[in-house]
Amino acid sequence: MSSESGSTPGKLPFVVWVLAAGTFLMGTTEFVIAGLLPEMASDLGVSVSHAGLLITAFAIGMIVGGPAMAMATLRLPQRRTLVLALSVFALGHLVAAVSGSFTVVLVARVLTALATGAFWAVGFVIATAAAGPGSATRAVGVMMGGLTLANVVGVPIGSFAGQFTGWRGPFWALAVLAALAAAFVGRFVPTVEQRAEVSARAETGALRQGRLWLALAAAVLIMGGVLATYTYIAPLLTDRAGIPAGAVPLVLTAFGAGALGGTAIGGRLGDRRPTATTVTAAAATAVTLLLLVPLSTGPAAAVALVFLMSLAGFTVNPVLTSLAVRFAGDAPTLTSALTTSAYNTGIAVGSALAGKALDSSLGATGPALVGAVSAGLTLLPLIALALLGTSRPGRVVTQEKVPAGACDGEAHLVQ
Repeated sequence: MSSESGSTPGKLPFVVWVLAAGTFLMGTTEFVIAGLLPEMASDLGVSVSHAGLLITAFAIGMIVGGPAMAMATLRLPQRRTLVLALSVFALGHLVAAVSGSFTVVLVARVLTALATGAFWAVGFVIATAAAGPGSATRAVGVMMGGLTLANVVGVPIGSFAGQFTGWRGPFWALAVLAALAAAFVGRFVPTVEQRAEVSARAETGALRQGRLWLALAAAVLIMGGVLATYTYIAPLLTDRAGIPAGAVPLVLTAFGAGALGGTAIGGRLGDRRPTATTVTAAAATAVTLLLLVPLSTGPAAAVALVFLMSLAGFTVNPVLTSLAVRFAGDAPTLTSALTTSAYNTGIAVGSALAGKALDSSLGATGPALVGAVSAGLTLLPLIALALLGTSRPGRVVTQEKVPAGACDGEAHLVQ
């Protein structure tokens, strides 16, 4: 790891782990809905497929809000942006927890999505800059590990808690934890002032990279494939595999364990073998999702395939995120936000198509079939990207301490 990163070789800076904790909360709120959908639908007076719009709305909020918030806060100190995002996140959960209106809860989900998009856009930039060029993908993997750990710990705990306290209990808990996280981030994330070179013009200029759009297309398709299936996994597990409803959170734990393992694998291999890692993982994801259609009739096979689906699918994510930031060079903030938007475009489109498939003659296997097609299509932009190459000569943003008497730290550009 470079000296500019401010950490010892082989060891990631502490700020990366702080940001991972923030993504843990935001990952929990995005995915815990899958385990609470039946209870929320009943309490709010809508169908389960209609309640699935709470997932779609969150994804749409991040699609639009991530880039918008990234540009709106471009000139703000990064630490202040993170604290503000966590505060709005807490407020959105508080509003949802006290409301009995599906529409209000839907709006609150969009509000929390805007905050999540802002946090991730700035957080990924801070993480990759702090780690340095040689460990950028690893840092992204750790930060996204907070997201996937949410599936291992946060989502199952939220689902179990929802069965005893009602779906509002997890929302109250997330509001309180987000407020605490805001105070924690304010304490441990260093103040970073933006250099004059960081501008809206530079950020939008980075979008001329053709390879960037290939990486974003791959992000849309791979996440659409995995989350199309995951959004409506409960009907598949209960109606087809014969798993009791009370045991569904345990299967969500298996999904989360696979996602955590995949993120770690992608983070470790992505800096050295980005092409081989992404192409292999995407192909494995498509095959696993396709096998889920005929083989999900028994509990053991269903759980194993859900685990493998997330293991393979989430291996791709940290590599694509790191590549997108690399392609952007010295204007990574908007690109980072667009990567998050790409993942959530996949979630929104994938979950919407999966909902249609669930209500069709395909039934519980419909979402898995939609996911298999989407994951298979991921290979097209990945192969095109492999042909063009993934290395990018030029500058990379990194953190460097400034002399005493200046600001605490500022973004510098190094070769």
